[in-house]
Amino acid sequence: MKKIERLGKYISEYSVRNKNDDDIQVYSVTNTNGFCTEYFDKDVASKDQTNYKIVPKGYFAYNPSRINVGSIDCQTVEDRVIVSPLYVVFKADEKRVDNDYLLHYLKSDIGKKYINELASGSVRANLKFSILQDFPFPMIPIEEQKEKMAVIAKIDENIACCDSIIEKLDLTVKSRFIEMFGDPESNPIGWRDTTIGEVCYSIKDGPHKSLADIGKENGGHPFISVRNVVNGYIDFSTAKYISDEDYAEARKKCCPQKGDMIYTKGGNTGIAKLIDVNVEFANWVHLAILKFDKGKLNGVFFENMLNSDYCYEQSQHLTKGIANRDLVLSAMAKIRMYIPPKDIQDEFEIFVHKIDKSKLAVQEMKNKMEILKASVMQDYFC
Repeated sequence: MKKIERLGKYISEYSVRNKNDDDIQVYSVTNTNGFCTEYFDKDVASKDQTNYKIVPKGYFAYNPSRINVGSIDCQTVEDRVIVSPLYVVFKADEKRVDNDYLLHYLKSDIGKKYINELASGSVRANLKFSILQDFPFPMIPIEEQKEKMAVIAKIDENIACCDSIIEKLDLTVKSRFIEMFGDPESNPIGWRDTTIGEVCYSIKDGPHKSLADIGKENGGHPFISVRNVVNGYIDFSTAKYISDEDYAEARKKCCPQKGDMIYTKGGNTGIAKLIDVNVEFANWVHLAILKFDKGKLNGVFFENMLNSDYCYEQSQHLTKGIANRDLVLSAMAKIRMYIPPKDIQDEFEIFVHKIDKSKLAVQEMKNKMEILKASVMQDYFC
């Protein structure tokens, strides 16, 4: 029988510091990777870590100002790690609460709802431990918690299997590219060497200012940026929707059309995506639109060429800035590539479309698994 109880009844804060300056690995907690080390460079090792908080295995940690985006995790990597003094560290009553059950609750839609509603702060949300303690918690016997998490784990296993298949299909395309055309850097077959600037008759970016989001429901037009170019797709689900006036002005500066190439130039630079959808939209400054002669250059080949290690590495070398990374249009135009005969490019496109059909089937299966997981989570925690 599910009972809604105060979460503070089952969790306690843990604030032990690394006072002895022990040699313990520094971790951070992200919304995508959980506990991880890749956000710390070598300079961290030289900093005073005596005030850092220790997180033993099986304990939780979260960044109070980023928990609203899911930056919370249970530490299962090492016997103990340390995190920034800004983090909140706590443990659950292991006799009554399963760690996976608690973590899934806090990351569920209902958990996120409480976080967004109760976190304080006018500029940035901040979730103090005292507030977390006041969360309503759907309490059931720990044996039932473990049973429910076993169901979730099985669904996650199926989702991971789909991801693995999609990854292998993507690798198949990359391997076929090399088989047909040779390594882009060494160009062993001797295809015609060229640059983006030479093969494109137009390279433009979008408005260099932020445009107001009026919402799709108010007749707004799609306005995309780097975040909308995801895993080989154009994702309109998180796009802004701008007014008629802003849309007309944006399209006057840069007019993306089906068959053109999107190329990211701000933030996560050097990612190409062929526009293959019948949706009219405008783009922000962080996306460039490349227009090229379709009679000489196949868009599918062009996309895969730009996303090859050779072209990507060039894009990163040409990208300037650290906090605000920018691949300016003039530098983008210098990126080198080769062009094989058009008929061979077209053969490659046929192969890619066959692989895409397989990917679509696997993606649909993954979508069903994710819908099932959301439904199960809803049933467990609401």
